[in-house]
Amino acid sequence: MHFNRLAGLTLGVAFALGSLLGSAHAETELSVYTAFENDDLAPYKEAFETAHPDIKINWVRDSTGVVAAKLLAEKDNPRADAVWGLAVTNVDYLKSQGILEPYIPENAMKLEQKFRDSVEPASWFGTSGWASAIIYNKVEGGKKGIKQPETWDDLLDPSLKGQIVMPHPASSGTGFMYVSAWIQAWGEEKAWAFMDKLHENISRYTHSGSAPAVLSGRGDTVVGLAFELRGSRLQEEGAPIEIIMPNEALGWDLNVFSVVKGTKNLEAAKVLAEWASSDEAMKIYGKTRAIVAMPEFGVQLPGVPEDVTQRILVQDFAWAAQNRDRILAEWEKRYGSKAEPK
Repeated sequence: MHFNRLAGLTLGVAFALGSLLGSAHAETELSVYTAFENDDLAPYKEAFETAHPDIKINWVRDSTGVVAAKLLAEKDNPRADAVWGLAVTNVDYLKSQGILEPYIPENAMKLEQKFRDSVEPASWFGTSGWASAIIYNKVEGGKKGIKQPETWDDLLDPSLKGQIVMPHPASSGTGFMYVSAWIQAWGEEKAWAFMDKLHENISRYTHSGSAPAVLSGRGDTVVGLAFELRGSRLQEEGAPIEIIMPNEALGWDLNVFSVVKGTKNLEAAKVLAEWASSDEAMKIYGKTRAIVAMPEFGVQLPGVPEDVTQRILVQDFAWAAQNRDRILAEWEKRYGSKAEPK
């Protein structure tokens, strides 16, 4: 009986120790909010989880405006652990609302200042970027006798009436990127006058930043205003499109990473931040993007001008974030009637 009790006690201790060790090595699941394109998500997840098999990513993906609104709504009860792949203008606004954890990983300190939060306490860093483009369908343009536009002013030609689709700037980071760049490049008076005329040629404003490129690619519209990456991917798939990136007022935006304040998985979120700013991650971003926070890893995208990184406008992202609500209110008053139903 003494032996049996001793054996039972030993087995009990061993079981408890095994459970403790098992829990110590249990997977941590991170809820990561993102507006990255769907085809970006699997490679990022696979590479990170290979490097850190004890941490799993659960993506929550939507358009930029929807993700930002969700984070604002959850401020008092955060459900996200991190934001990875959201426009910097939105993230700066979220920071002003107290939603982001003040944290910059060591790797990110190697990045150029324009790719890091410069306002203390620093809360975000950039991973990659995207730029404004005019996506022109050559087949549909030819059928309708519409010449390929080369400048923003070419979009005002009467032949394009009802033939342009643009992202809604409140829903889409891409849409806001256009509006912000035009205002910063030309000043408010000229920019609003331009958008008034452009609105006459717009058929609708989509709630997705990539939708206008897709619509142009399949011939549903002659011109889509969308970011260059989506246009390049569609062109590679055989869409009869040209990607035009005007030399002036060429807006761009950053995909950024930030830890969410109040996360219950802070240490794991910091591990993800460190990896997302690593050379390994930058090389993966650079497989599909021209604008990378470590520029040496950027790729030449098919169909995109080689000098795109030199063409992009020098923008004040902080100004855009501070003036976002005012700009969107004015935009909605002028142009909201052509917005797609949500």
